Order: sequence, then structure tokens, then C-alpha cells
Amino acid sequence: MKKQTVLIVDDQREILNSLQRLFKADYEVLTAASGAEALALLKDHNPAVILSDQRMPEMDGVTFLKESIRSHPDAVRLMITGYADIEATIGAVNEANIYQYISKPFEPQELQKTIANAVERFQLVQQNRALQEDLKRANKVLTVEKEVLQKQVEQQLDLGNLIGSSPPMLHIFKLIKKVMNTPTTVLLQGDTGTGKEMLARIIHFNSKKKDRMFAAQNCGAIPDTLLQSELFGHVKGSFTGAVADKKGLFETADGGTVFLDEIGDTSPALQLNLLRVLQEGEIKPVGSTVVKKVDVRVIAATNKNLQEEVKAGRFREDLFYRLSVFPIHLPPLHERRQDIPELIRYFIQKYADRIGKNITGINRLAEEKLIRAEYPGNIRELENEIERLVTLADENSEIDETYLSPRFLESPVPGDTFFGADLNFKNACARLEKTMITRALQNTSGNILKAAEELGLSRAGLHKMLKRHAIIPAEYKTQNLK
Repeated sequence: MKKQTVLIVDDQREILNSLQRLFKADYEVLTAASGAEALALLKDHNPAVILSDQRMPEMDGVTFLKESIRSHPDAVRLMITGYADIEATIGAVNEANIYQYISKPFEPQELQKTIANAVERFQLVQQNRALQEDLKRANKVLTVEKEVLQKQVEQQLDLGNLIGSSPPMLHIFKLIKKVMNTPTTVLLQGDTGTGKEMLARIIHFNSKKKDRMFAAQNCGAIPDTLLQSELFGHVKGSFTGAVADKKGLFETADGGTVFLDEIGDTSPALQLNLLRVLQEGEIKPVGSTVVKKVDVRVIAATNKNLQEEVKAGRFREDLFYRLSVFPIHLPPLHERRQDIPELIRYFIQKYADRIGKNITGINRLAEEKLIRAEYPGNIRELENEIERLVTLADENSEIDETYLSPRFLESPVPGDTFFGADLNFKNACARLEKTMITRALQNTSGNILKAAEELGLSRAGLHKMLKRHAIIPAEYKTQNLK
């Protein structure tokens, strides 16, 4: 290990020689007989400790030590002084940044301890500075990584990247644009796998709250007591295992958005606490008597029919109305098949980039089978299948039907199967007519006049078709916003 350097300055040569002999075993020792000579040495050396006599001709010790600060601010400065100089020395301690003064005559062993302490101080300062520099570099790297990640997240969750051009999706785009910059509570309804959490993130990251926290919690995944703690926090000792106070998601995400998935699975006690958040903006941690104010935008999601849950007494009616201020219905994938090709291309690119593989595309037969398949798991199921296909496919090749999972291989062969196997023209037209009317009612939340306008029909003409197909418009009034 390299020895630290000690610079000794004294106008008496015998003192310089004796001190050099005292310290040369432990340190690299530099000596100078004057302040000017010492300043010249400092141009080429970086001592840990500077030990200077106070009384020297031409330049005294205080003046020299003050000058040394300019080039070597971290060096530890010590000054040897006689009894008569102590009062003046005390006044100069701060001025010359003197760590310690040593009175004459001094004991060699005491001086050795003082120098050792000074060297240790210098090393600690250097280590601290190195740690600070490392921390600055690490923070800079983290900041850059955070900015890159934030941009990637925002790009991925940009409203323009929401995939779909089918009528149901275009209607959802319109609703998102209307609600995203408001504090309005949103209720996302739809089957499992339709992308409710992704849509919640898109709403948040395209809103004015995008720089604040987005916190998600699946309400059906954990027991009620733990869920209460996760959402509202708890105080130390409120239950077994509560060894310290803990903030809940509502407090942590104050100013941001909380996404509550599977809201229909919550208990009556939790529903009451959620109602307080929505009505009063207040939370009470488990075991606490203190009420805290929070400003949080709530987006809830469910795959259950909450109106039926209310009728069955399993969900509070007042909470339902607070949650469903702005309902958005996400259609199952089989109701938006025209979006599947675009989703296929998106997921192929996503997983090819993730594993660093070049996939040139997907052949027609494989794509046709994916388009015509049934998707009980909706978009999530399609995404999982594409991830599997990308993993199996060879580098620089396209995905073909041989890689498909067995159930997708069993899908109908190419051919327009929208009308089914029945090629009867009258029956096929009836099915198409019913499908178009259903979609129009979904888009207009059961408004017959608006649905007729969208279809290019008269209201009377639409009424006849509704009767012919036994379609009840009122069933669509709770699916979308009016």
C-alpha cells in the first residue's frame, strides 16, 4: 500500500532532519526550510498532512498555511508554535483552516499520534469524497435510466398506441379522451383478459397526473384484512405482524391514481372504507383513530355485473353509483376480430425485440387460424400464444401454422367464417344484421335514435329489426356511458 505524504516546514535544518527521521518509516516525508520552498513543492506533490512552524522569516506559518489552501484544500494543516504565540495562533485557526496546533516543546510520541490522526482524517475525507462522486455518477446513471424508462413507458402507454380500429375500440378512444384529464372516477367493465389494467394505465399516463404515482391492487388476490392494510395502511401493533407503521396505497399515491382491479370481490367492510375515500377523500389506517386526507383518482375494474351484485346484496348500492360515474365497457376479443391482425403484428414485434430475434412476419394460414379462433382468455390469451410462437420460430424466418398450439390448429381453415358453416344467404344476412345492430347499441349505450343514425336507418325501421331479432336496447344502457 502506498505511503501517505507528510510535508514538514521549518527554518531550522536540525528540526527538519529529526522530524524526517521520526516519520520516514511510516510516511513519505518532504521537507522545506521556508514557506516559499514549501509552496514550490506543493506544485508537484499532494501531501496528506502539512506540518509547519509558526515563526519563520519572510513568510510565517499562518500565511503559508493560508496559501496552501488554494492548491491543497483537503490537506490536514498542523502548526507548531511556542507558548508566546498561542494566543495569536488560536485566532488564526479558522483563518488558515488549521486542524490542530502543537506547542513547543513537544513529545515525539505525542507528535506521532497527532500525525497519525491527521493522516486518518485525510483518508476519511478522501474516501468520503470518492463515495460522493460514486453516488453522483450512480444517481446520474439512474436518472438517465429513469428518463429512458419513463419515455418507454409513456410511448408504450401513449393513447396513439392503443391498438384497435373496430367500432367498439373507436368508441373507447372517444371516452378516454373525454375523461383522462378529469378527476372523475372510472369503472372499467369487461371479461378477464380484455386489458382493463392496461387501459387504466393509459388513462393515467395520458392525464395531468402522469408525473405522479400509479398504484395498482388486485382486490381479489389477498385476504380482506391484508387488503385493508395494503390500501389504507396500518399503525404499529394494530395486528399480529404489524411491527411498524405502514403507509397504504392511497396515501403513497396521493396526487396520483389508484387502480382497484376485481372491485366486485371486496368485502362489505372494505366497501364502506372505499366509499369514504370517494365521498370525503379520507382514509383511516388500520388500528388508527386519525383520519388522513388524500387526493387520489380512482379507476376500478371488474369482470362481474355489479348491478346483479347489488341486487344480490353482495355489493353496496351507494358505492356502485360512486364507482360507475364514468363506465367504460371493454369488449371481448371475439367482438373485435378485425383488430386481431394488428394485435398479432404488435405482439410479434414486442416479443421479438424482447428476446433479440428477427421475425419476418407470420404466414397467411397461421394468421387466419388466429383470427378465427375463440378466445375465452381474450387479448391475454392471444398475447401468450404469440410469445410462444416467437420463442419457437427460427431466426430470420416467419411464423407458420406448424408452431401453433393444438387448439389453434383445430380452428377452421381459411375462408370467411364470419357467417359460420351455413352458406344460406338469408341466414347469413340475418346474422350480420343482428351483429351490426348489437354493436350500434353498444356504441350508443342503448340509445335507439343514435343507433339508428349510426346504422343509417329510421327509428321505426330499427324498431322493427329489434323486434325481429328479440333485441332489448335497455340491456345495453349500463354497458357504456350515455
